Amino acid sequence: MVEFARPWAADGEAVFRSRVRGCLLGGALGDALGYPVEFHGLARLRAVHGPGGVAGPVLANGGQSALISDDTQMTLFTAEGLIRAHARFVDHGADDTVDLVRNAHLRWLDTQTHERPPAVEGDPVRTGWLRHQRFLYALRAPGNACLTGLRSGVDPGTATPPGEKGPVNPDSKGCGGVMRSAPFGLVHTPERAFELAARSTLSTHGHPTGSLASGAFAAIVAHLVAGESLLGSVLQALELLRAHPSHEETGRALRGAIDLAAEGRPSAERVEGLGGGWVAEEALAIAVYCALAEPDDVARALSLAVTHGGDSDSTGAICGNLLGARHGDAALPADWLAVLEGRGTITALADDLAVQYSPRHPRTRYWRDRYPAS
Repeated sequence: MVEFARPWAADGEAVFRSRVRGCLLGGALGDALGYPVEFHGLARLRAVHGPGGVAGPVLANGGQSALISDDTQMTLFTAEGLIRAHARFVDHGADDTVDLVRNAHLRWLDTQTHERPPAVEGDPVRTGWLRHQRFLYALRAPGNACLTGLRSGVDPGTATPPGEKGPVNPDSKGCGGVMRSAPFGLVHTPERAFELAARSTLSTHGHPTGSLASGAFAAIVAHLVAGESLLGSVLQALELLRAHPSHEETGRALRGAIDLAAEGRPSAERVEGLGGGWVAEEALAIAVYCALAEPDDVARALSLAVTHGGDSDSTGAICGNLLGARHGDAALPADWLAVLEGRGTITALADDLAVQYSPRHPRTRYWRDRYPAS
């Protein structure tokens, strides 16, 4: 029998909900911190923000909002897909998780190709409340592999588009898979989270490293939600990773992050020594390094994670996912949360995810309309 969801958290529903909130909100904070400074070199970052780098959100909309990017957009749709997958499992006993998460990512694709929710009469795939959140229709530099992969008609079970041989985007190991995979770890065991995240990533990124980095990230999150230490979570994910062919790139990157965090005072130069974060294993390694280097100070860790000349929104988002899952939402900077774009939607979705995977399984008519099992 498939082990569909994680055992209920031993430390209770409130802690679990806090960690789910922390993971999604923390990831959004890191994303929002890094998005305005993506592509800025380290010298420019220091000239504008001071020697310590980015110390707080750069506000848009007349100083009102810290904007999220496609990283958070896709993560939210991953979470929505998981809710609908579990609802389908409860109602019908069917484990269609990878398919339903891809359907959710198709709803994200709609937000990137339409100005408003398109008409979807007769198409249950493109339904649900999340697609009506207008802030998600903003174009925030969506990744090319994510766009082309989702448009390809790929079968997420085989990662092969109809009429073609081999996986979609076979050479792509960009960070667009790993940056959206945290929700798998929130609601599944480490082994199952690894499997689902890795398979889901193949719908857009066909290179083994892109897939395996996503699996390792989801497994780390799963260990953190269970209350384990950050270092212990990374080490256990490495053990899972070693069982898979082509694991070497991701394994080297993670071991490099662990070793670097043990060497002394963190710095932007050390971050850049791990790469730019444009590819999956580098983005994960940078986030893990920053979280290990500043494990008890979310603001300092996120600042470190975005103060470099690479893919700062993705590295910030992944770091925020990790520390939010470890500490819960109470550890997140309240003044940053106050200006976070879409905070109410993110919080509501996090709470719904926690409730759906609790023993309560709410399937009222309201819930079925909110999360159709398709």
